[in-house]
Amino acid sequence: MAFSAGDLAQLRFAVTPMWQVVTGYRLLRGGASCPPVHRPWAEQVGPRLAAAGLDRGWLAELVPPAGFYPKFLNPAPAGPAPTLEQELTALRSSPPELVHRDLDHLEHHRGPLGPRARALRQAPEQALARLAQEIRTYWDVALAPYWARIRAVLDTDVMHRARQVAEHGAGRVLNDLHAAVNWDGDVLHLTRWSKPLARSAAGPGLVLVPSAFTGPRVPTRVAPPDAPQLVYPARGAGTLWAPAPAAGTDALAAVLGRSRTRLLAELDTPASTTQLAHRTGLSPAGVSQYLTALRAAGLVSAHRVGRSVLYARTAAAETLLDAAATARPDDTAGTAVRAPTAVARWRHER
Repeated sequence: MAFSAGDLAQLRFAVTPMWQVVTGYRLLRGGASCPPVHRPWAEQVGPRLAAAGLDRGWLAELVPPAGFYPKFLNPAPAGPAPTLEQELTALRSSPPELVHRDLDHLEHHRGPLGPRARALRQAPEQALARLAQEIRTYWDVALAPYWARIRAVLDTDVMHRARQVAEHGAGRVLNDLHAAVNWDGDVLHLTRWSKPLARSAAGPGLVLVPSAFTGPRVPTRVAPPDAPQLVYPARGAGTLWAPAPAAGTDALAAVLGRSRTRLLAELDTPASTTQLAHRTGLSPAGVSQYLTALRAAGLVSAHRVGRSVLYARTAAAETLLDAAATARPDDTAGTAVRAPTAVARWRHER
């Protein structure tokens, strides 16, 4: 694809929930072929997915483990960080002609459409509303409990790339995205494309989207008049599910209390009250009381998944744990003084 100076001037980054939905669901559908780095997440989420029927619904018909999937699932991002609700609103407003075109491509690549995809072709407006409802359920089950962690990786990647643009120019960034992406003067080459894409077949500019879940290929979306989107693996995604260091919790326990700090440490993976009580030896009533206090302080978030409620650490909690883990021994006293101020500030901001 050839790019003009005007296109490069409109190059931008976007962190979009829907690209995490699509790429994450594709990995889950891959089963045993799911990359080892994401297996801890897949092993936690897979049973919840099956229990909610999400392994055999709308997404199952539209998003295969590999190959083509409808591009209307990834509407043009309205800004640098659209919310899931904003993207679902855009999804529900997808033009019928775009839906029909994508479903034609899907049928061409995968054979006869399933019943939900056929309903989508016959009555796009009503079917898109049901699809959006299922996506919201998938989000609650698979991504919301982990979003603070995922979002931190994506934001850090964008900050790094933006600095690259400032220091070395857009060409350096494009060449550093993925082995399959090559920038040559004014042409962007993708090795999986069999022929060049005419500039007239895409809108102006380019949107670069980091993803925590991309596989060996680089997903793209080209749907005029929107700018083309190119999705690349976010830096740091390989450490996304690595356990957080438990060191330094003694200093934090002096501020939050030992039981609350223990619960934050155990929430390295989202868990229910019952699971936390089993892991820590605390009573379910005590765990519930501590979680309520942590949630009020903005350190824990709650996510309903079926009949259960999963609790997860927020970005504020991750910051506290990281700060405690990296504090020097002679900073312990200072940490004990400063941390309550930070907690009070987060409580006020909420």
